[in-house]
Amino acid sequence: MNTPMLFLRTVLHLAALLALPPLLLGVVNRTKSIFAGRVGPPLLQPYFDLAKLLRKGAVYSRTTTWVFRAGPVVGLAAVASAGLLLSMGGAPAALSFAGDFVLFAYLLGLARFATALAALDTGSAFEGMGAAREVTFASLAEPALFLCLLVLARATGTLSLSGMLGPALPGAWGSAGPALLLAAMALFVIALAENSRIPVDDPNTHLELTMIHEVMVLDHGGPDLAFILYGASLKLFLFGAILSRLVFGRGDGALASEALFFLGVLVFAVGVGVVESVMARLRIVRVPQLLVGASVLSVFALVLLLR
Repeated sequence: MNTPMLFLRTVLHLAALLALPPLLLGVVNRTKSIFAGRVGPPLLQPYFDLAKLLRKGAVYSRTTTWVFRAGPVVGLAAVASAGLLLSMGGAPAALSFAGDFVLFAYLLGLARFATALAALDTGSAFEGMGAAREVTFASLAEPALFLCLLVLARATGTLSLSGMLGPALPGAWGSAGPALLLAAMALFVIALAENSRIPVDDPNTHLELTMIHEVMVLDHGGPDLAFILYGASLKLFLFGAILSRLVFGRGDGALASEALFFLGVLVFAVGVGVVESVMARLRIVRVPQLLVGASVLSVFALVLLLR
């Protein structure tokens, strides 16, 4: 691929990374509406919500410090930086180096840490409860994520995300198909947990003591809440991008690869909507079992590659 075409594809991927994430939330909500027999909100409703929040002002409690104000900004910046490490549509990522998958996972962890720290800065026991649950479940989800990335690294023979999700991946399916299938299943479970979706958490509930992620952002409003919501949609897009490249691979040519990538992301969003339509949220004590199950799937996948 010549340099101008590669540069153009990289720019298009960055534009997609910034513009498409809220659309995935619209697809999820429309899918849930169809299952419920309702018309539901328009696909672009998340964009309208973000624009409305950005036009509002922010109100801060006198008990909070700069930590509370920095939380949404740091969280969004960390997730956006993680997106720069991800290969989309077959073209290499904007930033790529050996071992960048470790930085990818830790950037997502930094975003979570910033959100939890901002929740604790409010001094609210309710938000502290949500932060404690968030980091507890994250301690179970992160090992599963690392194991899945190690499976991809072993199957493709590279330690870079661009290599794991690049040209070597289709050939890896021929020799390590069962292991990659188990890794894909585990990644889908991790995506639901990392993005606070059913069956781990319900993003629409605000009334119960079983909230996890939503309780941490109750005191945020205006642009700060817009940054949090946009960062959440961006994080969902990143997991959808990984699963799209893993499952759908790449086509014959740049156009086919791009089409397969975006089709895979939309299928992922529809899959999330279907899961949220046919399943109920698990009891809090069952969530660790689900995440341990994802880790077990990843371990089995790694064992299949190492045997």
